[in-house]
Amino acid sequence: MGLERIASKAFLVIGRVGMDLTPSPAGTRTRDASSMMVAMGGSSANIAAGLCKLGCKAALLTTVSDDAVGWYCLGQLDHYGIDRRHVTAIRSEARTSLAVYETRMDEHQSVIYRNNAADFQMTVADVEAVDYTAYGGLITTGTVLSAEPSRSSAFRAFELARTAGLPIILDVDYRPYSWPSATVAQDVLSRAADLSDVIVGNDEEFGFMAGDITKGLEKARALAASAASIVVYKRGPDGAITFAGREEIRTGIFPVTALKPTGAGDSFLAGFLASLGEGRPLREAVMRGSACASIVVAKPGCAPAMPFVAELDAFLASHPGATSA
Repeated sequence: MGLERIASKAFLVIGRVGMDLTPSPAGTRTRDASSMMVAMGGSSANIAAGLCKLGCKAALLTTVSDDAVGWYCLGQLDHYGIDRRHVTAIRSEARTSLAVYETRMDEHQSVIYRNNAADFQMTVADVEAVDYTAYGGLITTGTVLSAEPSRSSAFRAFELARTAGLPIILDVDYRPYSWPSATVAQDVLSRAADLSDVIVGNDEEFGFMAGDITKGLEKARALAASAASIVVYKRGPDGAITFAGREEIRTGIFPVTALKPTGAGDSFLAGFLASLGEGRPLREAVMRGSACASIVVAKPGCAPAMPFVAELDAFLASHPGATSA
């Protein structure tokens, strides 16, 4: 599948939106908190917010609970300019996700409540109601695939996207607590990767799919050779290796004083895809994604911390430069 459609800069993002609570001020432990910052969260919603702030169009496909938390999330999607025509509010015992995480690196605590999560209730009917020809790419995260009926619905969305000529972009985003077992996760994520045109994950996630943590790099290289057009193998502070056909691009990171470890992956993907949509070379797109990640970890919040284009350009102009690959 060619990636030319990404130039439309219009994306359909599948997956959760939730509410984030963060102890205030920055550095406060949850157990000591007397006030909290409230913001939109959820990896897919964060990616969509990042894309919108960088000048792209993004629509979210998911389900939320028809209650105060779900309504908050709907309002936040509007706030960030995310198209929510494909977000369904459901009345059931399922609830929209809630995350409590600290703006601190030392002994950081993130607690995520996802028992009977509303976003896992997305149905085949929900995904079949979408006009896929209106978009230039389908984005999903591995979390979408970790439970039914969301899993089967997402794979149906893959089929419909493929028929419409859309590239499929997968952020592996492996979170063990969401899955019934590691065996199921390995099988399902590997199947999704084989269907994807762009795959982004870290060294541990690719190692997990390979069945051996030491073989993640081999897995990423193999996926680029057999299935995907682009595979980004993230190595944390050591940067990334991006595979595209026979090309291997090694890039560093933009060092910053991090306030928290959360939000970097979501911001990276938004910056990376927005840059590809602008027609920038692959190396530059990776570096702009890396800059977005650095910006987000240095500020409170996730969606609120995602940079606008002017902020990203100013960061790149003022930063001393990336580390060596």
